[in-house]
Amino acid sequence: MEDCIFCKIVNGEIPSEKVYEDDKVLAFKDINPEAPVHVVIIPKKHISSINEVTAEDELLLGHIFTVAKEIAAKLGVSENGYRVVSNCGKDAGQTVPHIHFHMLAGRVLGWPPC
Repeated sequence: MEDCIFCKIVNGEIPSEKVYEDDKVLAFKDINPEAPVHVVIIPKKHISSINEVTAEDELLLGHIFTVAKEIAAKLGVSENGYRVVSNCGKDAGQTVPHIHFHMLAGRVLGWPPC
């Protein structure tokens, strides 16, 4: 997508502080962190939201969670814990129309989130 900010980050048009990258996934530090550790994990393939996921995307989404585990270990938050969340749609708080996952850690996270 030409106007997708995350696709522009994937293509190197917008800089990011990368935490992880492979041929399928990119992870970078959130520019407005909500926790001491706040990483955004995205597939390089443009998928607008969870509502657009197809059976073809199953391996990719599973890979994202394997990557999340690796990032947590790399950043030293595996032991104390971390949260991985994805918002789907405007009412849920999705502001970028490209499926993405937020990894939050580094402090005690409350529930329910507000």
